Amino acid sequence: MKFGLIQIMRKRKQVIPLIGCMALSTAGAIFASLYFLFTKNDVILNKSRIPEPWEGVDPSKPQKLVTINQKWRPIEELEQVKSMAR
Repeated sequence: MKFGLIQIMRKRKQVIPLIGCMALSTAGAIFASLYFLFTKNDVILNKSRIPEPWEGVDPSKPQKLVTINQKWRPIEELEQVKSMAR
């Protein structure tokens, strides 16, 4: 006796919608994972190339939709700590 998916579906027809739902949800999960992996910036595959994602943000460019009276100046103490850490 062979026990396969086709044999089960022939004997029990009520299992067909369940298998269809499981296949659809699995395909959706795989699609969503691949979509987020290739389109979102906060997903990092190679950690050695970019150690921290926020290091690549240009602080002179506003990141908000509306910025009122904001001028960015570097903090000297923070810059010294960064240079000592490298």
